[in-house]
Amino acid sequence: MASRASGPAPEQDEALLLDRMRSGDEAAFAEFVRRHGGRLLAVARRMLRSEEDANDAVQDAFLSAFRALPEFAGDSRLSTWLHRIAVNACLMKLRTRRRKPEGPIDELLPTFHEDGHATNPAVAWREDAEAMLGRERTRSLVREAIDRLPEGHRTILVLRDVEELDTEETAKLLGLSTSAVKTRLHRARQALRTLLDPHFREDDR
Repeated sequence: MASRASGPAPEQDEALLLDRMRSGDEAAFAEFVRRHGGRLLAVARRMLRSEEDANDAVQDAFLSAFRALPEFAGDSRLSTWLHRIAVNACLMKLRTRRRKPEGPIDELLPTFHEDGHATNPAVAWREDAEAMLGRERTRSLVREAIDRLPEGHRTILVLRDVEELDTEETAKLLGLSTSAVKTRLHRARQALRTLLDPHFREDDR
């Protein structure tokens, strides 16, 4: 039986595209943007919550990537390298925004009586809560809840739980200690659960 023709492996295809871009092939640059532009825009929207800022950050990311191509060592996937550049571009955009006072997160965190017992004990979520997280309407609820978090906590939650950066890399990008990142992430997750609780908790009846 004749074997089916197939294109180059993803790694080989990526290497060929990289070589073309390094040689100044404009069509390769356009292909690079087509392949990765949508994903980078999704990253920027999650981090910046502004269509205009997201588009600016993606443009900045591609410009930075094109300038840095000669230094790209190839020790990671080109897409992974570009993702890190996009995250940095978003963080730069956040830093240049006019700083707004952040709302308190404490009101969304668990509280305790003097004896150590929770004042409002957590209630188990429905058994189908995990399945619900896969639905578009539920994903929208989660995004809205994340958007309600104070920016400093929201950014860490997005970097760690959505963009899947590790603790050390997140700390380095934000200029924080790893312990500070862990603490803020824990508080952000607690606050997010409080915001989502009315949608997923078991019926008290």
